[in-house]
Amino acid sequence: MSEEEAQRYGGGTGGGGVGALSVDLLGQVLDRVLERRDRKACRLVSRAFARAEAAHRRALRVLRREPLPRLLRAFPALERLDLSACASLDDASLAAALAGADLGTVRQVCLARASGVGWRGLEALVAACPRLEAVDLSHCVGAGDREAAALAAASGLRELNLEKCLGVTDMGLAKVAVGCPRLENLSFKWCREISDIGVDLLVKKCRELRSLDISYLKVSNESLRSISTLEKLEELAMVACSCIDDEGLELLSRGSNSLQSVDVSRCDHVTSQGLASLIDGHSFLQKLYAADSLHEIGQDFLSKLVTLKATLAVLRLDGFEVSSSLLSAIGEGCTNLVEIGLSKCNGVTDEGISSLVACCSYLRTIDLTCCNLVTNNSLDSIADNCKLLECLRLESCSSINEKGLERIASCCPNLKEIDLTDCGVNDEALHHLAKCSELLILKLGLSSSISDKGLGFISSKCGKLIELDLYRCSSITDDGLAALANGCKKIKLLNLCYCNKITDSGLSHLGALEELTNLELRCLVRITGIGISSVVTGCKSLVELDLKRCYSVDDSGLWALARYALNLRQLTISYCQVTGLGLCHLLSSLRCLQDVKMVHLSWVSIEGFEMALRAACGRLKKLKILSGLKTVLSPDLLQLLQACGCRIRWVNKPLVYKDAI
Repeated sequence: MSEEEAQRYGGGTGGGGVGALSVDLLGQVLDRVLERRDRKACRLVSRAFARAEAAHRRALRVLRREPLPRLLRAFPALERLDLSACASLDDASLAAALAGADLGTVRQVCLARASGVGWRGLEALVAACPRLEAVDLSHCVGAGDREAAALAAASGLRELNLEKCLGVTDMGLAKVAVGCPRLENLSFKWCREISDIGVDLLVKKCRELRSLDISYLKVSNESLRSISTLEKLEELAMVACSCIDDEGLELLSRGSNSLQSVDVSRCDHVTSQGLASLIDGHSFLQKLYAADSLHEIGQDFLSKLVTLKATLAVLRLDGFEVSSSLLSAIGEGCTNLVEIGLSKCNGVTDEGISSLVACCSYLRTIDLTCCNLVTNNSLDSIADNCKLLECLRLESCSSINEKGLERIASCCPNLKEIDLTDCGVNDEALHHLAKCSELLILKLGLSSSISDKGLGFISSKCGKLIELDLYRCSSITDDGLAALANGCKKIKLLNLCYCNKITDSGLSHLGALEELTNLELRCLVRITGIGISSVVTGCKSLVELDLKRCYSVDDSGLWALARYALNLRQLTISYCQVTGLGLCHLLSSLRCLQDVKMVHLSWVSIEGFEMALRAACGRLKKLKILSGLKTVLSPDLLQLLQACGCRIRWVNKPLVYKDAI
């Protein structure tokens, strides 16, 4: 850029152009630039925009720990900090990054799956962020009571996610309850060491709770007795709480009438009588999730359900035994439903669906997964009555075809998601669906009749598509991918597993999908390292890549990944023909890589595995390898991996390797 151009666009020191505008005004302009690439272009073309973003940026997601100290100092107005994908982050690096940074504006911090961060790092975080209101520590499986105690020092905390923090007990929960009395949203799902005692103390200390998730805990009805006293509670999830039964729901019904959402899915001892008593005590319920909890629905439950006619918006009954008369009664009694879940329900027929949707014209989401008695007649009824439909799930509904889908496409212009996995649809069906220009998610797995022609229809009209599943669509070839890359440039998730006609030529087109983050190429036996190189040179945002059983992918593919796929976090290379040298170079180069599956790499020697794993030690969180390696890899390496928070999944298959690096 010339000096004259730099002045014109605000890149120089002159007073004209963008540089003449105030930082506040430029910040407001940037707030309206939604695409990340466009914001980056603004920064690169103008130093004025760069300064404005530094002063105005509110959210930051960091992928590597090395630039963290510089980034925290560069953006003094941050409110939301996401470190969930920050590879190899530990207590020392977090504390060092926080030291000296002005984080007085930070209110939300996400540390989900940041298994290297312990109580010392959390203490430093709480001390550096005096206005902290929300922390996500979910899936930090090593976190326990000391980590909970460190978070308890954040007295202003209103939202805390401790899902799958397996070491947290009643003691840790007590620390949080005493230290954070203003908590409003709390999840300790899967924290199975927490008992009724911990829940009771929590309820006594945190009276402002509005959302609580106790799913998968071994708590009993006594916990529901305590929870029933929370006067402001609006959302309660207790999925798979096997010790809770109808008596507990009866106790819950006697509490405050504030509950708006209840999830009792997979609660084996809950019956329709218990749900009826729950509804009887909470007349403002908006969402009821009861999937896989009841074998059948009683009349008492139905009669109470009618009392929610004005408020109930979401009803999930997945796995129930239903009938046409039951669905008709639900339709007549719950006319304001916007979502209905009937996945894997026995007895769902065209008559039942017709009766249901005739009264529920506001439905936006309908889940009929595995309802194999449903035919085009059901689709006709949905099309006639549900003009606002946005999501339709029809997986394994094998009796529908292009005629029914034509009605859906013509009558439901707002359709954003449709799942047709294992429905046997063809190109004509896709020709009709191409009318749905708002389509974002399309799942077509196990549709062998779909060809490049059908994919061309979708590509020409559905430019907003962000997710496409073509699992085992074996008739798709390179030409189909060419059309896809030309018309659907916003795709982020693409599944091409077992589309075995695809070659390197097809992959060369995918390089144009700059927003692609997840790519599944399992068992594409005709692709090589050349095709992988074509993909990663263009798809710089790639986060997850599956190359399992891509037998012709060798070290050249790994070298391309090491050079271009710098944001890659999850990689599967099982059965690929790579060597220890390529593996070592890959694992030492990708600083964001956290999850690797590498089973049956027969060309990698023991020494090759040893060097590669040492190169990635400290960053890996998940590793899947053959169990035979457990006895031949050095014990100190395995101890080091586990000490760094890496969970190893040992696959019990014969160990086969060749004497090569």
